[in-house]
Amino acid sequence: MPPHYTIADLCYLMRRLRDPETGCPWDAKQDYKSILTHTLEEVYEVIDAVENADYPQLRDELGDLLFQVVFLSQLAEEQERFDFEQVVTALTTKLLRRHPHVFPEGSLGSRRSAETDLNDGDIATTWEALKKKERANRGTDGLLADIPKALPAMQRALKLQKRAATVGFDWQNPVDVLPVVSGELAELQEAMVSDDQSAIEEEFGDLLFSCMNLSRHLGVDPERALRGANKKFSNRVEAMQQRVVKGDLTNLDGPALQALWQAVKETENGSGDAT
Repeated sequence: MPPHYTIADLCYLMRRLRDPETGCPWDAKQDYKSILTHTLEEVYEVIDAVENADYPQLRDELGDLLFQVVFLSQLAEEQERFDFEQVVTALTTKLLRRHPHVFPEGSLGSRRSAETDLNDGDIATTWEALKKKERANRGTDGLLADIPKALPAMQRALKLQKRAATVGFDWQNPVDVLPVVSGELAELQEAMVSDDQSAIEEEFGDLLFSCMNLSRHLGVDPERALRGANKKFSNRVEAMQQRVVKGDLTNLDGPALQALWQAVKETENGSGDAT
């Protein structure tokens, strides 16, 4: 039988890796900032495993991501800030507090009645009210104050918009957002005519922000949608390469490349109407 390990074993392993005398030199020299790049990479690898429905790989990638949490917790424990158990306790406490509709007495043992109707709108309202109270307790009660500036711009745009929507600063439906997107595109075109690079960048940013707003109202995850578009583009370019000698596209001019692209789309979709 293969060995069975627990979270306690993993935390022990982490302490051994960080031992300054008998541990791993690479692990021992890491700090909070140096490890962040690896943490972010593991998040993306989890996403990739999910997108590919590769569940054995997902198991492994979740383990790698967990290791990052344990690593950062170990750094904090060494500085007597907190340890992994306190991370788990803080998380569990917060989730109990934010789910009164599941744990009505705020304890793991409490349970709501199965007959109780749950309304998504009411749950969202309660959730946001609890988060607002938490922000006030932390001294960050500004409407947008606690949204991390280090978030990827696309994700932060969505969070900013969602938070503003909690006070009614929002469009009512996707149709209302379309003129905003069109208006931002027109402003970008004006900036392009002026050839003002600073204005072009600003207006392009506004266009992207309005597209994020549209995606939110359409119920579309923009990151997932763009990953899908990336995959589709990659597949089509690979199909184009398969249609030419030695897969070399460099000798084709613009019209030839466009004709090849259109041929791939027609084969892929059975018509010339694909986008």
